[in-house]
Amino acid sequence: MELKELIDKICEEVHYSQNEQRKRYLESYLQELLSYQKNNPNEDKVPTPLQLYCNDHPEALECRLYDD
Repeated sequence: MELKELIDKICEEVHYSQNEQRKRYLESYLQELLSYQKNNPNEDKVPTPLQLYCNDHPEALECRLYDD
């Protein structure tokens, strides 16, 4: 599944979901995906949870890259 497909699927599920908890979770996940997509316009693959976290928190220790 590609990123665009996942975003479309989540949008549809948010629209039809009756479960408010699920809807809040999906809306939060959707915002993370849209932010990731905005910052990585050439990326088509679905990001991992770490990639989403680092997209929102680039200064975090887990997200630092070191040159050897």
